[in-house]
Amino acid sequence: MLEDSNSYFMVPHSFKAYLEEWPKDQAIPSEHELEGLQSIGLKLLSEVKGVESSCLLQLRKLEGDSKAVVDYLKLQSKKIDLILQYVLENEHQAGKQVAGFKFGGDGIEVIAGFSAEIGEQFKTTLFIRDELIAILAICEIMACQKHPKHPNRYILKLNFSQILETDVELLIQASLSVQQKLLKARNNRQ
Repeated sequence: MLEDSNSYFMVPHSFKAYLEEWPKDQAIPSEHELEGLQSIGLKLLSEVKGVESSCLLQLRKLEGDSKAVVDYLKLQSKKIDLILQYVLENEHQAGKQVAGFKFGGDGIEVIAGFSAEIGEQFKTTLFIRDELIAILAICEIMACQKHPKHPNRYILKLNFSQILETDVELLIQASLSVQQKLLKARNNRQ
């Protein structure tokens, strides 16, 4: 469980998420129990990302000597991630689909066609395609307000109640990557 709330920044970025109400009479799962709730596809992608992260450290040491080999291996890794992401996104997902527009290491913000009570818990699956991330977490509604431009839509702010530490790391890396891309785009416009 996350103990240090509000310690990560959020970046604007669109993604897909699915929210399924977590039973009120059921305790929030432990990190180990959350792993057990993952689909085979999510487990596979997490495992591939973990292996990739540890291998990238070794590859960076070789980069000066054999940049072409390192670039080729990174490309192969990205292709595998893309295929897994595509397969996962096309699996049947439980819950209601929502449009995500911000994410960070603490939580997400989404636009939904339904309102939710503050404190309500949701089993949440999110897919950040550009960053090749698919994550399962339990989220708590921190805020719910009507969308200012769309009367039948709501803006939901959700914080992670339970998420795997490796997934937090992926989200932090992805938010830094998105932030870097936003800064480059802004500098190119100036």
